[in-house]
Amino acid sequence: MGVGDFLSSSGEKDVAAKEMAVTEWDVTNHGGLEKMELLQKYQALGMDIDDAATVVSIFAKYKDILVHEKMMAHGRLPPEEAEKPWRNGLVTFAAFLVFGTAPLLSFIVLIPFTNNDLVKFVGACILSALALALLGIAKAKIAGQNYAFSVVVTLFNGAAAAAAAYAVGWTLKNIAGLAG
Repeated sequence: MGVGDFLSSSGEKDVAAKEMAVTEWDVTNHGGLEKMELLQKYQALGMDIDDAATVVSIFAKYKDILVHEKMMAHGRLPPEEAEKPWRNGLVTFAAFLVFGTAPLLSFIVLIPFTNNDLVKFVGACILSALALALLGIAKAKIAGQNYAFSVVVTLFNGAAAAAAAYAVGWTLKNIAGLAG
């Protein structure tokens, strides 16, 4: 999962670099049109036409700033502001290790106390729910969201994923005839 996140973030950064090169070319070769688009964008945001013209004319003196503004006006981050792929991959990998081991812990911890698989399964469900709740709380804190709503959404997402995994396993065992 960490590698997938790394590759995805790397791809996004590559696309941002390509879009920046295209925007730089547009600003160099179609400067008047690009300035007009920014002027219209600022007016659409509520800026007076004279003020918008002043802002655009100042930006036009500095090609790098004009390119940056064009990128931002189209809702694109310049490559230097895009996420760091290695950090995304590392965080995803660490989160997967920490939160992904929660269901296994109950089986490992309960080995000396019981041989009952149902007890171990219930323990795995409880630890998984606890891990998902902690993940929801962390997400809410980072994103500045409502804690309760974030926990409920994260628990629901985890339950849906578990149900889908169970359904695939049941189907492979009972319909496809693959026994585990």
